[in-house]
Amino acid sequence: MALTVMMTGCAMSAAAENDFKYADERFADLQMLRYKVPGFENLSLKQKTFIYYLQEAALWGRDILWDQNCRYNLRVRRVLEEVYKQEMRFRTGNESDREEFQAFETYLKRVWFSNGIHHHYGCDKFQPDFPSAWFRRCVQKHASSFNDVQGGLEPLLNDVCEAIFNPNILQKRINLAEGVDLIKTSASNYYSGVTQAEAEAFYEKQKAEGDALHPVMYGMNSRLVKDSKGRIYEKKWTINGLYGSAIKHIVDNLLLAREYAEDQKQKEVIDLLVSYYRTGDLKTFDDYSIAWAGNTEPLIDFVNGFIECYGDPLGLKCSWESLVNFKDLVATKRTETLSKNAQWFEDHSPVDAAFKKDKVKGVSAKVINAALLAGDLYPSTAIGINLPNSNWIRREYGSKSVTIGNITDAYNQAAKGNGMREEFVLSDSDKELLEKYADVCDELHTDLHECLGHGSGKLLDGVDPDSLKAYGSTIEEARADLFALYYLPDAKLVELGLTPNADAYKASYYAQMQNGLMTQLVRIQPGKNLEEAHMRNRALIAHWAFEHGKAENVCEFVKVNGKTFLRINDYEKLRVLFGKLLAEIQRIKSTGDYQGAQALVEQYGVKVDPELHKEVLERYAKLNIAPYKGFINPKYTAVKDKSGKIVDVKVSYDEGYAEQMMRYSTMYSALSLVNE
Repeated sequence: MALTVMMTGCAMSAAAENDFKYADERFADLQMLRYKVPGFENLSLKQKTFIYYLQEAALWGRDILWDQNCRYNLRVRRVLEEVYKQEMRFRTGNESDREEFQAFETYLKRVWFSNGIHHHYGCDKFQPDFPSAWFRRCVQKHASSFNDVQGGLEPLLNDVCEAIFNPNILQKRINLAEGVDLIKTSASNYYSGVTQAEAEAFYEKQKAEGDALHPVMYGMNSRLVKDSKGRIYEKKWTINGLYGSAIKHIVDNLLLAREYAEDQKQKEVIDLLVSYYRTGDLKTFDDYSIAWAGNTEPLIDFVNGFIECYGDPLGLKCSWESLVNFKDLVATKRTETLSKNAQWFEDHSPVDAAFKKDKVKGVSAKVINAALLAGDLYPSTAIGINLPNSNWIRREYGSKSVTIGNITDAYNQAAKGNGMREEFVLSDSDKELLEKYADVCDELHTDLHECLGHGSGKLLDGVDPDSLKAYGSTIEEARADLFALYYLPDAKLVELGLTPNADAYKASYYAQMQNGLMTQLVRIQPGKNLEEAHMRNRALIAHWAFEHGKAENVCEFVKVNGKTFLRINDYEKLRVLFGKLLAEIQRIKSTGDYQGAQALVEQYGVKVDPELHKEVLERYAKLNIAPYKGFINPKYTAVKDKSGKIVDVKVSYDEGYAEQMMRYSTMYSALSLVNE
């Protein structure tokens, strides 16, 4: 489970900080950033080599996510990149089709950013601003570059043009609209030939026949297909199955990394992950998850595999991702304080006692520096992660939570002076509050969300972890956010030395309400509803609290010079409202109340006020800020002696966005253009 877009330790020197360029190029609605990996140079050669092979394993999974996102994506990328490469070799900048090529280049960069032809957040298919006839001529001009394509260029080009230019197909990567077949109306490549009802029945049968007390995560590592005879079965993602050619490279590099692991337990974690990749056995994945969650001592850690279920409209299939990282030892002291007090927070939660854990187990937390982002965490990434996702493993063994400190720092550095507070915050006192405490409270909010929120509460016996279906991700994110919001004002945090004073929390409360009610609307197009789980979560919390606080005027909108602003009149009552909503959402989660989840999300988390949306977009446009941010990875180079032995690993930050994307496609493409 991941928290999407706080300042953390391992500070750079003032000179290094000033020299590092966080912001890079901008295009469409996107701003590319860079992140520093503080402390990498001070690691031992063994540790650097460990990271090097882990990041190689991470990069080999890239094509898997592209194919998961849509079955046409790898074909589209191959053709787009070939045209880009060939055209860039000969263009002088004076061509008559300069506008068309610029539109093409922007389209390609958007596709790279989203790992496919659909917007990474809104999930709508991109509409190209260059004509199909021009594109076809460009491709055919470089026909000899496609001599290796099985079946020839023309069928490939027809498929690619259909995917790009036909507005009536593949309209949404993930469709969560109420009342339709979510599989048939989603372009994601997790199902083939099956309906939503057939898929749900298939996995209900597996669950009924499985271990009710310790259920595996059914369907998480496979594509569900129906063949010509009507037989429904899974195609597992394994080294000898679907995506096997990419998984083999992942495994090879994990085994190379294993030799440099920091302790025997970490080697056992790698062994279990490799075994799982080889067999696809979900019980082995549970064994790996338990071992990984318990391996908390090493400085270096990693996530690698089929992890997040946000890309599947049914919330079952998991997208591939990887994160290579190492601890920020100074900042981790903060998260360790929270994890040591996890039982206190559970006991004092405002939820019904029946839904609380009697004993919180194995909650570990740390602040990390990302060394490399990959798969579903690249280029757009979370700022915190809490894993494993399995409810019974959390219950019996606990979880591991991380806040990604250098990513948070990069976001904060890049956002300085962007004008958002001046435009959307009315009072000087609120601006001063945000200036003083927003970063430290956002940091703490992330820690509470990941370290304790996701690990809190329990399912009642017999409740299916997937019972909330398409609403499950939104409810889970809202639950973790509300847990954090409820505790931010608590005197316990001041007592533990985690907040500077009793009023600091107000910065997070203001930011939460303003974002959920107004400013996150800059990320969606006019006339659209909210689709993404994190956006729905934020809207649900803010709109529910706003509506239920009306009688006592807890929050209100005020108009000044024709502009809408948020005013919070009673922060203490707002906390009470957050506590009530947390109690209700935990009840829904614990009891598997699908109807309750559906009613809550549909009423408060989906619809958009068109007039307010129009106003927010107009005000935001004047600031000239890109609503979405993503990252260019550092580049790691292994320095080898004459015998081929690694004697050092260098990290650099000067690789361009297009340069990085083209290098990844050249060096780490293992899958066929069509994977059936």
